[in-house]
Amino acid sequence: MVKKSHRPEIPRKTIYRLSTYLRCLARLKEKNMQTVSSEALAKVAGVKPTQLRKDLAYFGTFGTRGLGYNVAELSYRIADELGTSRLQPVILVGVGNLGLALLSYRGFEREGFEIVAAFDAEPNRPRDKKISVTIFGMEDLPAFVRQHGVRMAILTVPAEVAQEVANALVATGIAGILNFSPSVLSVPEDVMVNSVNVAIELENLSYFIQE
Repeated sequence: MVKKSHRPEIPRKTIYRLSTYLRCLARLKEKNMQTVSSEALAKVAGVKPTQLRKDLAYFGTFGTRGLGYNVAELSYRIADELGTSRLQPVILVGVGNLGLALLSYRGFEREGFEIVAAFDAEPNRPRDKKISVTIFGMEDLPAFVRQHGVRMAILTVPAEVAQEVANALVATGIAGILNFSPSVLSVPEDVMVNSVNVAIELENLSYFIQE
């Protein structure tokens, strides 16, 4: 994955916390709050104030002692750091039941992402839901990605073809993959993969609810 040159590499756990801070700030903006202290923001985010200040220190020093952070400014700074201050184009590969559900979800735009196209081995087969996103065949993938400068993809294909499709995505220039298939993908070091495995998450919950 291409790293921004103006700041050091940020740990993945910090990136997840930045996303949490951004959502907390969005709720504060909805309440018309203009400033927030590090203590108050840390509390609603579920972290210690020292952790919050350490996370924010990765991309500069801001905030006013005694007054706290400007909510709008901090929101913009974090969104800019995460690359979501403007809509990022995303493609989805694998238009089965899960893929259709994700394509039907309208909340991505509010978070800074737009699914601009979908791809499937059978683009013209009948589907239960009507969606506004165009479904293309896999042969159209390379040209579309290059033409639209897409760098992120959502992968919702069966496990047996997941690696093959991931290879195709990487070959087109995709640098970030959100993997919903139950497969561990092998990709180059400069490609980031985040895997969403519902079974693993349920197993985790199962451990903690045992009596």
